[in-house]
Amino acid sequence: MKRRHAACQVVRRKGTLYVINKIDPRMKARQGTTKGTKLSKKGVK
Repeated sequence: MKRRHAACQVVRRKGTLYVINKIDPRMKARQGTTKGTKLSKKGVK
């Protein structure tokens, strides 16, 4: 995962990588899922 802007920060929270930007809050990215999130339960019935 790479930074797309000079103000971007790569943050790891609970095993998930996030790219956040405080100057432009719409610029976000996420990679990886953790247990208990809606994304990790997708497709499980």
